[in-house]
Amino acid sequence: MEKRIISFSPPDISELEIQEVAEALRSGWITTGPRVKLLERRLAAYIETGSTTADTESDPEYYSNRVVCLNSATAAEELNLRILGIRPGDEVIVPAYTYTATASAAVHCGAAVRFVDIQKDGDKKSHAPEMDYDKLEAAITEKTKAIIPVDLAGTVCDYERIYEIVERKKHLFKPLDDHSDPLSDLSSRIQSALGRIAVVADCAHSLGASRIIGGKRLYCGAIADFSSFSFHAVKNFTTAEGGAATWKPVPGVDNREIYKFYQLLSLHGQNKDALAKTKAGAWEYDIIGAWYKCNMTDIMAAIGLKQLDRYEGLLKRRAEIIQKYDAACDTLGISHLVHYTDEMRSSGHLYLTRVPGITEAQRNAMIDQFALNGVATNVHYKPLPLMTAYKSASGDFQNSIDYYSNLITLPLHTLLSDEDVEYIITVLNDVCRR
Repeated sequence: MEKRIISFSPPDISELEIQEVAEALRSGWITTGPRVKLLERRLAAYIETGSTTADTESDPEYYSNRVVCLNSATAAEELNLRILGIRPGDEVIVPAYTYTATASAAVHCGAAVRFVDIQKDGDKKSHAPEMDYDKLEAAITEKTKAIIPVDLAGTVCDYERIYEIVERKKHLFKPLDDHSDPLSDLSSRIQSALGRIAVVADCAHSLGASRIIGGKRLYCGAIADFSSFSFHAVKNFTTAEGGAATWKPVPGVDNREIYKFYQLLSLHGQNKDALAKTKAGAWEYDIIGAWYKCNMTDIMAAIGLKQLDRYEGLLKRRAEIIQKYDAACDTLGISHLVHYTDEMRSSGHLYLTRVPGITEAQRNAMIDQFALNGVATNVHYKPLPLMTAYKSASGDFQNSIDYYSNLITLPLHTLLSDEDVEYIITVLNDVCRR
């Protein structure tokens, strides 16, 4: 067997993206501008319809003020929490099995993070490391203001169960009542309109994933109250760095007002962006609050626009690779994520496998053997309570630790050829035999 070199997750960038970036550079507009606004509208349409070709320009107002493109998913999640009014004294519930950004955004807001362990061996259908929903319900207190479910690897959480829980616990919820400044006033009105704990989804992996809820197929971004997406270089859809925040309509609150505050929060509290200031005589602006700098640029959006043109094909190719991996793992008796079920369609972002009966040391030795054969693998993720920054977390997280201990993530990206996939499967068979 001739050795191949297989990268774990390189970006899939075509000449289309390169040409669009060049056009953005030639346009003279390289910071937040028309391409960012167009990408926001197209993402809003995709989240609503599941189609990357939906017409957003015959009625641009319809798809405006629904999505905000930013410089990272972490910024998107933090701004989601700040729009909600999450602050010191509040508690935010986070799964123990996730990447640090899920929790750090809440920490940045001054909230206390409460970790919840996952179900033993993951969800019964998808095998994804979803929260133990009974433990989630037990963790809710009068201080709980938000729950952050994670659509890990592109699989979609059981949001119906989560909404049932927050409805049952709404008698404990005390909405913010602070009208001392415009942002606090907005946050108070949003919390009062919800009347319960907010569901703030970490959709970093799940653009294009969907789940049937209430008999209707809903796409990630249209399921939770607020959602955040990642467009980092390793994601299915990339703008090099970048991310986006989106939300469901809040009764009694105008989307335009919510969108305006995302703009303020992401651009130093400045009440006019650079595009608005280019209008004749419109140089003057105000600073509403001493806030943050996390806007997306038109260069990044140029990549995203062409990625979106190609996205349905990229997801289809991921599904083809997953089908080959599934067959190989089922033959070997290796547990793996189930990305497609009757009610759920994953975005196929990561391919998590768990080798039965091996120790953490054996898992690490297998990863070394993959590397010797030229195949880069990974582990998603080391549970946060095992990390230095979160070791003070209280609770029992044994299910998360057990899930992590024998987990290996195989390469899954659209630059893999069929021959590459067959080579990875051959190496997997060989390493398992060893």
